[in-house]
Amino acid sequence: MITNVRSDRVKQVKALGRRSARDKAGLFLVEGRQAVRELIRFAPTSIRDVYLDADAAERHPDLRELAGEWADGAAAGERRFVHDCSPQVLAAMCDTEQPQGIIAVARPIDRPLADVLAGSPKFVVICTNVRDPGNAGTVIRGADATGADAVILSDASVDLYNPKLVRSSVGSLWHLPISRGSSIEEIFAACRAAGLTLHAADGVGETFLPDVDLATPHAWVMGNEAWGLEPEVREQCDDVVRVPIYGHAESLNLAMAATVCLYASAAAQN
Repeated sequence: MITNVRSDRVKQVKALGRRSARDKAGLFLVEGRQAVRELIRFAPTSIRDVYLDADAAERHPDLRELAGEWADGAAAGERRFVHDCSPQVLAAMCDTEQPQGIIAVARPIDRPLADVLAGSPKFVVICTNVRDPGNAGTVIRGADATGADAVILSDASVDLYNPKLVRSSVGSLWHLPISRGSSIEEIFAACRAAGLTLHAADGVGETFLPDVDLATPHAWVMGNEAWGLEPEVREQCDDVVRVPIYGHAESLNLAMAATVCLYASAAAQN
């Protein structure tokens, strides 16, 4: 049982809330029941440690059992640990103010750009200059729900392993291929080589969403929360599309607009 909130281990886990520490360690923090559950189910080899307090173990015995099965399933020579800790220790390690009693430390799971575009994707979503981690995580969750083939975060977007992004994806981070770190020019070139039409989603678009042909392979390009897509990015796309507003709302936020566009793609492709 880990009880010392000032231990080096606790400090090292807590530090993963900072990007510099994540990059140096090659690790990131996964908080919350659903996120840890999906991590164990879909990406068990990326886990380094699981931490659980007694209250969570009692309230969610299925999760404690799943974590135990992960640890017991280690290959020969591999060490896997489920660490019991006090609620105070778990709170000290977490990024959120109200931890759910279980966290994990995991290794990065993103893939090279060429890999996520292999296999003739039908539709993907590209985030460029998306800075809010909650929005980016929600876009990933929407892409997962609609059956998108991949999510691509440009080098100008928020870090994929930001704790808030991980939490807001609610486990979808491990359900579909994700690439990060490429420039928008590299992303566009790779998408065109993969046969994808580039649809820029922006409120200045002259094409309305219902009028777009989404039956052919394509990529949605989503921009910054405040200013949308930069003119030079829009100019490189095949068209600029806006979601029609039928009521009095000025606009949709990024995550809402992305979800609407992705569901339109799913309907056209299925």
